[in-house]
Amino acid sequence: MPLHRLARKIGERDAVASYHACRDAVRHIGALVRRLRLKADFAPRASLLLASRPEHEAALRREFSARVDAGFSVEWWDRKQIAAGSSLEHTAAILSHRGEAAEIDAYRFTHALLDASRACGAIVCDRTTVKHTRRTSRSVVLTTDRGARVRARQLVIAAGYEADAFLPEKVTELHSTFALVSEPVAEFPGWPAERALIWETADPYVYLRTTVDGRILMGGFDEPFRDPKARDRLVGAKTAALVRRFHRWFPAIKLEVACAWAGTFATTPDGLPFIGVHREVPRTFFALGYGGNGITYSLTAARILRDRLLGRANREARLFDFGRCAESGRTEK
Repeated sequence: MPLHRLARKIGERDAVASYHACRDAVRHIGALVRRLRLKADFAPRASLLLASRPEHEAALRREFSARVDAGFSVEWWDRKQIAAGSSLEHTAAILSHRGEAAEIDAYRFTHALLDASRACGAIVCDRTTVKHTRRTSRSVVLTTDRGARVRARQLVIAAGYEADAFLPEKVTELHSTFALVSEPVAEFPGWPAERALIWETADPYVYLRTTVDGRILMGGFDEPFRDPKARDRLVGAKTAALVRRFHRWFPAIKLEVACAWAGTFATTPDGLPFIGVHREVPRTFFALGYGGNGITYSLTAARILRDRLLGRANREARLFDFGRCAESGRTEK
């Protein structure tokens, strides 16, 4: 959700704080990769937000002003500047300078973190389903589909949109997104700002980036989620639409699709994650990224829940707490 819209929904102070938390998380992820020497292809990048249509320029201007006022390193690009620096056809864009965003190989990052956790004593049990949860005054007892039992003082649930099964109320709407990754390309003629991350103001929007081994990752054309089979039947048509869009934006880059897929993600009314304790689920912490921003919010959640477990104060915790919607009482027309 754009910063200027989020400010109308939850208030300017909290909206700015949540955006700063995201930027801080990106930087902390980079620091974590360096400190643990993880092979995760982390690379700081610039980010370019395009006005999908000329009539979107006014709202994009409001977003630019909101980000400037919030202290972000951004630059306004008009049609002339976009044309000079890329093959894109758009009339306006916001460039967030290098270091405000980054790219990472999420698969390698996840497995590298699991390996680092195991080295610190964690036990990883994959292909295991928790079938039953029992809470007492002192502990949580989990029973798995293999007949094992795990007893702990506190439980953390970080199961993405599947976490709805552990909550007493529905807090999200499910959507499907469609993506492709290309074979490696030798050059990127027409790509702006040293291979910036790119997205747009349309809803749903198209998003794309490059990878360190020279591939293009592109996605978008989201749909409301119905069921996995209906979602997967759309992959072919959605991939063709993504390829057409890419060729329109970057006619000098030869795109050869290596693979394509669909995935499901969850969104919340204000676009923010839920991190913390639900009043009806004792001895349990939730780390739910949502909105397709799980990598960024996973770091934020880790810091918040670490501080909660250690009894420390965390100024970001209230921004993503389950009670925030009821407390704000704000709705956007």
